Amino acid sequence: MRHISILLLKFITCLIAFAVGLDLFFDATIVDIISFSLLVTIVSYAIGDRIILPRLGNSNALAIDFFLNYTMVWIFGSVLLESYVQIGWGSLLSAFLITGAEVIVHRILLKNTDVTVQQKAGFNPKMAYGMEMGEERDPRVKR
Repeated sequence: MRHISILLLKFITCLIAFAVGLDLFFDATIVDIISFSLLVTIVSYAIGDRIILPRLGNSNALAIDFFLNYTMVWIFGSVLLESYVQIGWGSLLSAFLITGAEVIVHRILLKNTDVTVQQKAGFNPKMAYGMEMGEERDPRVKR
């Protein structure tokens, strides 16, 4: 049930962001907005929230979500929309808005679901060894 509410929150966020980014400033149809929202919601949830967030953490997942949203709208916008200015500015503005909302979505995901961020293997000072020094023997020199 939690995942359905997260998907619904992401879908509503994408609807608002694409309505602002693509329809408020430019001329996009409601079908374009709903199709972009559905595509971005599913792909962003599957890649960003279920794969990237547990492995790389919140800030890396936000950066990847931004570029993922931007490229998805850019690629599929070039198929559905006519104006390159509309595609460029609409994808940039909507990617910023969606990334701003993803901060809240990631906090909810990390707090309420079973998503845990894996700890990175860092430097262990107990395993720090001193430097070994040795001489290399030249096979040509006889002793």
